[in-house]
Amino acid sequence: MTVGETLDAATALLRARALPLLALAAVLAGAEQAVLAPLRAAARVSAPMFLPDLDDDFGAWWLLAATGITMETVIIAVLGAYAGAAAGPALLGRAVPHRSLWRRTRPGPVLVVILVLAVLSWPAALAGGLPWILLYGLFGLATPVLTMDRVSGPFRALGRSASLAVRASGRVIWIRLLGYLVWFAVRFALGAGWMAVTSAFLTTVRGDWLDYAVPVAFALANTVAYAALACLDAVLLVEARIRTEGLDIAINRRRARGQDEAAELVAVR
Repeated sequence: MTVGETLDAATALLRARALPLLALAAVLAGAEQAVLAPLRAAARVSAPMFLPDLDDDFGAWWLLAATGITMETVIIAVLGAYAGAAAGPALLGRAVPHRSLWRRTRPGPVLVVILVLAVLSWPAALAGGLPWILLYGLFGLATPVLTMDRVSGPFRALGRSASLAVRASGRVIWIRLLGYLVWFAVRFALGAGWMAVTSAFLTTVRGDWLDYAVPVAFALANTVAYAALACLDAVLLVEARIRTEGLDIAINRRRARGQDEAAELVAVR
């Protein structure tokens, strides 16, 4: 698949599973804004962009930014578990109810992966960004690997994610980063829009109005962004297996023999 086809496939998966993914994403995005609110106050940044004053306490803002990036990493991973569970039936053309997919999400191993990512992501983001970029690119497929490939444990899932990510000249890594940047731009544009509204109606809008409206706007934008990025991870897992493991060929071979092609989704344990 081309990059455009990959993004289209992720969008199609999101449309098919919009209700559970967006509902969970909305709860997580709202919780994220609630956690970030006191950190924004401590950093003395204000809506709509929450940018730091370089002459003020830049360290507090950097802590805020690292915490936000870590929470985004964790939220996308949580949603990736469900998206990965949905990707298998979608690939095979099978209709599976939303509720049935929850039973495939393996909450125990997924929780371990999420904790590992949180522990690694926060210091990686604090270190300046590049370590986090590597972590995000290498280990982003771990929860979809758990729920689609059904590997035996969380650390094996992390290892398999890194292995798949570096194949084909790191295609998974740079497409993940591209997807993140696209949705970051969308969210930034939303913040800029609120700033334009404020400038236009500065004399009629109360000063504290943005302190409530902008986090809500960001939560709404993040709801869609996080769900879309989780679906992109699931599609990238499928694509990586097709490109490097011949998953599509193996599935078609099983179909021709009258065997259960779903068994091909399970990676070697």
